Amino acid sequence: MPDGLLALGRALGGFLDPVSLAYAVGATLLGIMVGVLPGLSATLAISLLTTLTIKLPPNDAILILVCAYVGAIYGGSRTAILLNIPGTAANAAACIDGYQLALQGRAGRAMGIATTGSVAGSVLGILCLASITPWLAEQALSFQSYEIFWLALFGVLMSGTVVGGDPLKGWIMGALGLFAAQIGQDGIHAHERFAFGDPDLAGGLSLIPVLVGAFGCAEVLTVMAERAARPRLHPVDSILPRIRDVLRYWKTILRSGAIGVTMGILPGVGEDMAAWSSYAAAKRLSREPEGFGQGSVEGLIAAETGDNAAIPGAMIPALALGIPGSAPAAVLLAAMIIHGANPGPMLIIQQPQFIYDVVAMNLIATLAMLIFGLTLVRPMLVVLAVPRSVIMPIVLVLCAVGAFAIASRLFDVWVMLAVGVAGFGLRRFGYPMAPFVLGLVLGDLLDKSLRRGLVLSGGEIEPFFTRPICALLAVVVALTLALNVPPLRAGWNRLRGAIGAWLARR
Repeated sequence: MPDGLLALGRALGGFLDPVSLAYAVGATLLGIMVGVLPGLSATLAISLLTTLTIKLPPNDAILILVCAYVGAIYGGSRTAILLNIPGTAANAAACIDGYQLALQGRAGRAMGIATTGSVAGSVLGILCLASITPWLAEQALSFQSYEIFWLALFGVLMSGTVVGGDPLKGWIMGALGLFAAQIGQDGIHAHERFAFGDPDLAGGLSLIPVLVGAFGCAEVLTVMAERAARPRLHPVDSILPRIRDVLRYWKTILRSGAIGVTMGILPGVGEDMAAWSSYAAAKRLSREPEGFGQGSVEGLIAAETGDNAAIPGAMIPALALGIPGSAPAAVLLAAMIIHGANPGPMLIIQQPQFIYDVVAMNLIATLAMLIFGLTLVRPMLVVLAVPRSVIMPIVLVLCAVGAFAIASRLFDVWVMLAVGVAGFGLRRFGYPMAPFVLGLVLGDLLDKSLRRGLVLSGGEIEPFFTRPICALLAVVVALTLALNVPPLRAGWNRLRGAIGAWLARR
């Protein structure tokens, strides 16, 4: 513990210079602005900023990305409360009670509650990030290629299961991401795969152009395809949070923080599921469940605590295992790799200080979020008056510039546009992009782990199933697949009902 506190102190001291603080403040403000604008997302913000910060020192660049991540998830609560339109998917649960409070003339109080919950959730998540990540990284040192293969596969499988309403569509997108990761030269012997003699394809699909296309270009096309109603804002009263709200619902805050961190750690689950799970748990355990949906302070604080706690939670497996917990964390993981970090089991040996650097980044982002949340409520609402027809072309140009800036290849711009158009079409048919991103990020890791495992075992597959952790992960993967196949799920539900009826008769 003393060593950890000393490392955290060094990390904070390294960021307490005017340039780093200016980067943090500006990135958090930009993230809040992105979150406030419906249709934009934290993933888009991180993708674009990754391309714009490529020449900065690694720690400053990653500080900017973390602050934008935290700011975007928080900023989406503004439109959820004032317009009943979630700024990001993570803020959808906040619409239920936040908008009702606004209709009752308490929009300011609702935003104060959202700020309180967001800060509390972020702080709880940071505590878990600082305490769990080093321990998990040490445990991961015992993992070999066999276990890492199953972890990567489980990450893609989970993302396909929990994102969207149809697991099959999620798995298809995850498999498509795994395939896209195989294009180009393989990571062990540099043999060309699926290049068809094209030198550009032989270089592979660069991660950032694909991500910018999937979450930038595709989002621009999706937003422009929808008719936007003119915003009708509700008057804002005092936004200072009430101390009694925090004291009265402290159990809800702690429970939602724990749920948020847990949802963040699970690969591919993300902040939106954390918010909904926290909201559902708060309603189920509340003394006043009938007030939920009618302007419940408890419901709003639970949702906002859960989604913000999931941010540091999603960074825990990204740092310790190299497996991101959400789509924004996947882009952040890619940015860390681009800037020379080595997330995964070897991080605790090669770059142990980096874990505490990320903890310090989250602390600074949370402080900036608190300051902006309490001081810039009314000025930030001006952003909502900017027409989509002005913002979206600017975003599209930034997507093209960002895709080209990484390697100065025109091919990357075409990849970005192709992925964007394909992503737009797939979204219209209910195919989620998050599993595709997880498959793309984890595809190289899964491929290398499988092939290295086969080399170590002399071509035998038994170690992938006979090692204790591998056996456990294999069972989990098989059960996840089985319980999401409709006939098997229906049979399981009937069996569970029969067992419950038998126990009731006893």
